[in-house]
Amino acid sequence: MMKIVRPFLFFGALLFVAVHMSQCASSPKLQDSIALDLGEPYYQSWIAGVKGGGSGFDVYIPIKNNPNHIILDSVYFRDRGTKLEEIQPGLFRGRLDSSLNKSDIIMSNAPYAEYGNTLPKHPKPLPFELKDNECILGYREHHRKKYFKISGVIKKEPLYYPGTPPKKP
Repeated sequence: MMKIVRPFLFFGALLFVAVHMSQCASSPKLQDSIALDLGEPYYQSWIAGVKGGGSGFDVYIPIKNNPNHIILDSVYFRDRGTKLEEIQPGLFRGRLDSSLNKSDIIMSNAPYAEYGNTLPKHPKPLPFELKDNECILGYREHHRKKYFKISGVIKKEPLYYPGTPPKKP
């Protein structure tokens, strides 16, 4: 009788641990507050003035004061995420490119002309539910990854670049 019960107990415990661990990894917990003084975050759409130059959004996170030396590393906005870079002291930018206005696919009726085409990249679904004026700020505090939701992200006038957008202002 014990020989029959032992494998069921083992597999039951293994299943319990696997389900418990998968739920922890799939839903990051949002923090209620963040130990830094945020300015007014905003976003700006942009489009390059040349064919194939690209388009997208830039999300800006201004920081007034960071007494605990929190490291900002990512932003999630409109079903996409990207790394943050500090473009000037106290101002972080996340650039979210879109597939519009890009000419990276060769369309031809010649047999081997389309050989170099790559499959389009589909963004991974975010583990967060966001409205159009919300973003998630990813950061590290005391070597632990944390997330904070920012509501009321302001929309600014779009930028129209004559060429491709500059990498750094």
